[in-house]
Amino acid sequence: MARENLNDLLAFIAVAREGSFTKAAAQLGVSQSALSQTVKELEARLGLRLLTRTTRSVAPTEAGERLMLNVAPRLDEVENELAALSELRDKPAGTLRITASEHASNSILMPKLAELLPDYPDVKVEINSDNRLVDIVEQRYDAGVRLGEQVAKDMIAVRIGPDIRMALVGSPSYFDKRPPPKTPQDLTEHLCINLRLPTLGGLYAWELKKGKRELNVRVDGQLTVNSSSQLVSAALAGLGLAFTLEDLVSDAIAKGALKPVLEDWWPKFSGYHLYYPSRRQPSPAFALLVNALRYEGR
Repeated sequence: MARENLNDLLAFIAVAREGSFTKAAAQLGVSQSALSQTVKELEARLGLRLLTRTTRSVAPTEAGERLMLNVAPRLDEVENELAALSELRDKPAGTLRITASEHASNSILMPKLAELLPDYPDVKVEINSDNRLVDIVEQRYDAGVRLGEQVAKDMIAVRIGPDIRMALVGSPSYFDKRPPPKTPQDLTEHLCINLRLPTLGGLYAWELKKGKRELNVRVDGQLTVNSSSQLVSAALAGLGLAFTLEDLVSDAIAKGALKPVLEDWWPKFSGYHLYYPSRRQPSPAFALLVNALRYEGR
């Protein structure tokens, strides 16, 4: 049967359920004569009488009963599924996949999601903690989280956190053996803990800045790690100087477990941004997430 004949089936089902052409026509918003003609054409195509008509009632024949039993429930399922899909346009639901660094996940995403998700049980969020710069379109992520300087120009970027400052620190036990550096040039005399970049595979050059002066310093030491948490642990263990995000070591500095050095050279970077393709049509769940993460501070 041609697809357009589905409308004829729906017309027949309405009449059979109502037991009246008049009531079914009012329900469907068509004239009684047009509805009667539609059902007659359906019967003619099938070569079967589907309805028994009297002056007082309309009832399905044996063939009509069979259609009602086997076809009507399936059409109801289709209609219900279409209605459910329609609800998704208005109701936040579904799974959102995000790639973010471990630090961004812990400092930005988790606190916000703890506030958001309990109120929206149909929204699910999958976070992949990854320090690499990945292609979110190719990897089928809904969005990524990176520092502002790392977001590609063809992406929509929404700021979700304040500016971030780097810190240069060492443990008291480390400084018991050598004096703190007074200038960036002094770093050549120190053991420095290197960080290997996951995307390019090279070692991170310490980006120092004082006023308009900027230095990229290649440091040396006995230890190289590939995560910020390892970097902090190594510094606490007295294995050398660490250059890392300030909020990761602020508590240790306050407790005296780590000592800051060269503070006037600590640079600031644009904070974390949520980014996604400009051509993406946001779902209610995604729009909800963006609004919840949006940073309103200065």
